Amino acid sequence: MDDHLFHLAQANVARVRAPIDSPDLAGFVALLEPINAIADKSPGFVWRLQSDDGNATSISVFDDDEFLVNMSVWKTVEQLRAFVFETQHLAVFQRRKEWFHRIAEAHLALWWIPAGQIPTVADAEEPITDLRAHGATPYAFTLTDPFPAPEGLLDQV
Repeated sequence: MDDHLFHLAQANVARVRAPIDSPDLAGFVALLEPINAIADKSPGFVWRLQSDDGNATSISVFDDDEFLVNMSVWKTVEQLRAFVFETQHLAVFQRRKEWFHRIAEAHLALWWIPAGQIPTVADAEEPITDLRAHGATPYAFTLTDPFPAPEGLLDQV
């Protein structure tokens, strides 16, 4: 039984160096399915954004087709952190400069949502924008500067 009142939503965006179907991104595309499968089976995983293709590469964010978006929901910050840094995902993360341009502003945001809620891409744009403007706050934060889940506030959300 899930006794969490809140789950952790995460969204990150990346600007691709080439079209998704180009040879330059073939290595990244080849890793999508196996890394997504690891996420799907990871402790604390709840949900991830995907199209009929099983990934989110065809879903745009910030009205910019050069941005890819990745979104998922986890039970805790610790479980998301374990997936990111303690699975094969880390090797993909370490190669990101091969496939994506560096983004100087915040490109990843975490925020708490009521358990059972599924965020939309539009829902993700606001926490990323807020993090860019205000830095980490209880509203939007990062893995390196997390905030705890709200307590007893579910009826106010």
